[in-house]
Amino acid sequence: MGGIGASPCDLDREFAPQIAQLLATPTLQSAQEYYDELIRSKKHDGVRLSYSGKHGKGVCANRDFAEENLILKDQMLVGAQHSLNKIDCIVCSYCFSFIGSIEFQIGRRLYLQSIGASMGSTSERHCHGSDVGSSTGCSGSTNLNGSDVPQEVLISLMDGVTSLPFSDQFCLPLVVTCPGGCEAELYCSQSCADSDWDSYHSLLCTGSKTEPSRRSALQKFVEHANGTNDIFLVAAKAITFTLLRFKKLKRQPASHESNFSLLMEAWKPLGMGFKKRWWECVALPEDIDSSEEDSFRQQIRDLAFASLQLLKDAIFDPDCAPLFSLDIYGHIIGMFELNNLDLVVASPIEDYFIHIDDLPESEKEEAEKVTGPFLDALGEDYSVPCEGTAFFPLQSCMNHSCCPNAKAFKRDEDKDGHAVILAIKPISKGEEITISYIDEDLSYEERQAQLADYGFTCECSKCQEERPV
Repeated sequence: MGGIGASPCDLDREFAPQIAQLLATPTLQSAQEYYDELIRSKKHDGVRLSYSGKHGKGVCANRDFAEENLILKDQMLVGAQHSLNKIDCIVCSYCFSFIGSIEFQIGRRLYLQSIGASMGSTSERHCHGSDVGSSTGCSGSTNLNGSDVPQEVLISLMDGVTSLPFSDQFCLPLVVTCPGGCEAELYCSQSCADSDWDSYHSLLCTGSKTEPSRRSALQKFVEHANGTNDIFLVAAKAITFTLLRFKKLKRQPASHESNFSLLMEAWKPLGMGFKKRWWECVALPEDIDSSEEDSFRQQIRDLAFASLQLLKDAIFDPDCAPLFSLDIYGHIIGMFELNNLDLVVASPIEDYFIHIDDLPESEKEEAEKVTGPFLDALGEDYSVPCEGTAFFPLQSCMNHSCCPNAKAFKRDEDKDGHAVILAIKPISKGEEITISYIDEDLSYEERQAQLADYGFTCECSKCQEERPV
């Protein structure tokens, strides 16, 4: 790679020493103390962090696990639902549980689809992965052909006027609105609304309580992210998470530390994640020739810089100026590229329609007279899960193996956005817990090519066995 030239961001030059400190690999002692406290506070006593010269951080079993045992439910540090997935399902913006009611979910989705169809929308999805610079995409499942169900019926579903048979057996949390008055974020409880406000959303809210010029700047940032790559929305949450932690530390009466020392402390949860600049680590798309690689990576960097400028216009804080450098922004996005686990929460709509289908014949016939038109209108993809991108602090420490002993897998009872890690074979106390970053059924050559994007050559037992002599 020939390189893509000097950074266009003045802050990269002005705060180069501070940025280098923020991006430095944490010391072994600092990392051990951070993860020990995280494991203790979250009561994840089945695992511990381990370190090796070969693989760096890893996660080891602190007790024996049988096949299919739950190893860990890891709460995300920061994450977001894909923008266009919000058409398909409405979830809590903090814990990502489905909210409202079965009627609300069905009515809202069909209503939004009918509006899209009447406005001449296409089914093309333009989201994380659909433009440039990401290997992660979101589903293209929404059918925007409209609905044969009259809009007044859909509105009565959303408003709770019309009830569907047996929906009372699939109760969902009531909808709680954003404390700042925006319509973009909804919650399953006041607790989640308050937690989101305190952790991220108070700086990103576009509601009526936000000062008008800042609200306008935030709207421009969001529009740019929705039109290019919604990974920028997750990066913005990572920055606001750090900013709000900084403000909280600064308010503490005993705090006499410098602004930068406080920023280093506020940054620590993100600082622990493995990261590289986004435009350097993102996989080259198949339709880009290697001779165009520098141009492609320059385009990615320019896109990130345009996003950062819009975010700075909205929430810049001079006390945390290094946080708004392109180098930091690029590394935050790169961290998601390299460590993200897809955020997926199954929809209760599937369980509801399966329940109707499993009813005794007489009851089923009566119920389907009511539910049938809605199921037909929803089409084949009647039950779209919540989908997004998230960073999970402990899951991200798990090393790869092409013959892993664990996997990320949601069980029927897992109704929120936590990462659920299950054992897929017996694991002994002290043994490293590994997951696969890729499809382990690919050929040796294909696996190694994909893993090169993560910056390593896999030498697991499967790769050693299949490696050409």
